[in-house]
Amino acid sequence: MQVVARSKSQPVIGIAGGIGSGKSWVANEMAKLGGVVFDADAVAKKDLDRSSVQRQLVEWWGKKVIAGDGKTDRRALADIVFHDPHEKTKLEAIVHPLVRAEREKLKRRVAIDEDVRFIVMDTPLLFEAGFADDCDAVVFVDTDRDVRLERVRAERGWDEAELTRRETNQWPLDRKLDLSHHIVDNNTGEAEAVVQIRDIITRILETS
Repeated sequence: MQVVARSKSQPVIGIAGGIGSGKSWVANEMAKLGGVVFDADAVAKKDLDRSSVQRQLVEWWGKKVIAGDGKTDRRALADIVFHDPHEKTKLEAIVHPLVRAEREKLKRRVAIDEDVRFIVMDTPLLFEAGFADDCDAVVFVDTDRDVRLERVRAERGWDEAELTRRETNQWPLDRKLDLSHHIVDNNTGEAEAVVQIRDIITRILETS
């Protein structure tokens, strides 16, 4: 199947789904069809190492949040914010505006690039952070929990309790699914998922 040529606009496509569902893989497959990926997690990691951000983090939680290499200790931060919603909100109030600013820079940069058909928002908190409001379409990556658990166990060293704890701090999956416009069934193998992705991109570009 051929992907249709993009219109003059560059739609923003958000990726939603559970932890370990394969959102980044889907985003990268979309990029092969003429898109550019905004990796919000990677941007947030860099923002956490800003001196101005680190000063605020140390003021709140002490020097334990700075690792020996001078970078922000994300594991130490996670231990703080994922046990206390109030502390999590404080951290997000710093990071989310910085991520949004970087996203806007990307949009301005690619606006004149005829090779870029669309922008993909790859962010763990698409709905929770309000990033979905800036998207023209949201694609939900549907992956069974046992598959996601096996993936995060292998890639991140999490057990089921840790996965559950992390998911408790996010919106329920059925709520995200209800608010999404398209679904990629990521349980049937990569080849079938790629077919779905191509079809979804075609439909989004046709209506942009």
